[in-house]
Amino acid sequence: MAVQRKKVGIMGGTFDPIHIGHLILGENAYRQFHLSKVLFMPSGNPPHKTDRKGRASNEERVEMVKYAIASNPHFELSLAEMHEEGFNYTKETLQRLKEVHPDTDYYFIMGADSLFQFEEWKEPDQICSLCTIVVALRDHIEKEKLNCKIEELSGKYHASILKLDTPNIDISSRTIRQWLKTEKSIRYYVPDEVIAYIQKKNLYRGCETDEVL
Repeated sequence: MAVQRKKVGIMGGTFDPIHIGHLILGENAYRQFHLSKVLFMPSGNPPHKTDRKGRASNEERVEMVKYAIASNPHFELSLAEMHEEGFNYTKETLQRLKEVHPDTDYYFIMGADSLFQFEEWKEPDQICSLCTIVVALRDHIEKEKLNCKIEELSGKYHASILKLDTPNIDISSRTIRQWLKTEKSIRYYVPDEVIAYIQKKNLYRGCETDEVL
């Protein structure tokens, strides 16, 4: 009798801070693709975001993710990329996960912006062989342009790239940090428990906000 394979989503990112856009993507991917669960995987040392002065620490970002997903039974924190030394590359993370869980198919969830930068990632062909890519549209990217990119990458890398049918919550961690710096309310954009933690730790009051996370 064949063993039924598990389907697990991956929501990766710096989560600096985590916000409702992340949670909505995870929830809709879980439902649309009938996933067993969604792993929220904060990156400890992302290779494309090396200057993190004034941002939350690894421990603080992990705590914020814990608070944000605590009430959802099919969301789970993963520390697979929380390394103190060395960069985290998606290909290597997926390889480690597949070695430990050979009975699992992984669905890597990303925004459309990331898909257009995908060929700059380390060994995109290997990433495509290790997972299904799930992509969500953002307001500033035309649907037809996204469709063309999906078709291009699917052919070039023999990739399985699926579009996520989800409300377009076009909010970024950069925007949240900017609002905090200027003392603008982030209520309803960030879970209350995370807001309380940010206030307790006095995070982001003096940080730079020149990159989108």
